[in-house]
Amino acid sequence: MIPPARSSVRRIAALLTGTLLLVPAASGCGAGAGSGSGGGEVTSITALDYYTDETEHAQWGELLTECGRTVGVKVEQTSVPGASLIPKVLQQASSRTLPDLLMLDNPDLQQIARTGALTPLDEYGIDSGGFAEGILAAGSYQGSVYGLAPNVSTVALVYNKDMLDEAGVAVPRTWDELKAAAAALTRPGRYGMAVDANPTFEGTWQFLPFLWSNGGDERQLDTPEAAGALRLWVDLVNSGSMSKSVLNWTQADVHDQFVAGKTAMMINGPWRIPALNREGNPHWGVAPVPVPELGRTPVTPLGGEVWTVPRSPSKARQEKAARVLACLNSPANMLTAARQHFTVPSRTAEAARYAEEIPSMAAFAQSVEAARARTGELGVDWPKAATAIYTAVQSALTGERTPEEALRNAQRLATAD
Repeated sequence: MIPPARSSVRRIAALLTGTLLLVPAASGCGAGAGSGSGGGEVTSITALDYYTDETEHAQWGELLTECGRTVGVKVEQTSVPGASLIPKVLQQASSRTLPDLLMLDNPDLQQIARTGALTPLDEYGIDSGGFAEGILAAGSYQGSVYGLAPNVSTVALVYNKDMLDEAGVAVPRTWDELKAAAAALTRPGRYGMAVDANPTFEGTWQFLPFLWSNGGDERQLDTPEAAGALRLWVDLVNSGSMSKSVLNWTQADVHDQFVAGKTAMMINGPWRIPALNREGNPHWGVAPVPVPELGRTPVTPLGGEVWTVPRSPSKARQEKAARVLACLNSPANMLTAARQHFTVPSRTAEAARYAEEIPSMAAFAQSVEAARARTGELGVDWPKAATAIYTAVQSALTGERTPEEALRNAQRLATAD
């Protein structure tokens, strides 16, 4: 998560604790005795993910168990903190002890697929029809689909209905309307708008809807389109409509500011909805991220995790794992996971049905249709560009550089050897 958001929070927490959580029920990630590794019947397979939150781990465990039962195997689930997952996977790939079923944050898929550790899903006849183009791109490497996400997420504009009504402000649809609304909603003790602009991939994730919706592109950062997007954020801060503290806020901090009534609008994701639904929280609504001008479609980043089938000596184990993966991505299980986690089903038809069922998710479901994979343009080089982007945002919002200067420097950073 990222979400990008959820994923980055996990990774930060893992870095702080430095611990590895192994679920007691798990028996490891290699083919074990009685599992069919010797060419006999496959009765169990292993799965690795980063769902260490107790509730989330249990919910995914239930789906894995049920899908395993459908396929005729026991799924032994191991969960590690997000920051530990990729180092562990790379070590396992080297020692040929990868799990049978592997979950990856979608921006990490290309890095692992490039090593040859994953198998293309078309080898197993898995149905990838009905998925939005961006979702398939997030699970693809060099034209082949290696991973499928049962559900995904993105960001939208969350607003306090009471504050907007009191100020006589309509929900902004364009950048000009956003600046006007933010100014009208700002008063002592409250800002009109909040974003996460901190120096991490989470800060880049929040800036991408503005960059992409204005025609900017991570392949060439020093363009007028990119500068226009960064200028919008600079103007919001310089006008006093947005706190300069956004330079340090995480998405969780932005949420806390919104709940405390210290900002009237924020950019955030659907993973915040459970907390917003709790008693005593503000009367809120969700709308698509504002665009430069009417008629444009907001282009937001795609968050979510893909499930993959690693390469192993046992074709039988790969086949069983692929059947479990297909089960996780069934329309019914997509809806189940989406309801549990406030995410969006990855198949377009199920997303539309879900949006009707849960209106607060409609803007997210709508935005997912045009959402882009972060690795879609640069592949494995995306992290370098992401670092350059958040560096540019920081230097422009502090006033150290103009947006144009900040992005010229970002382009140099992104293309440096």
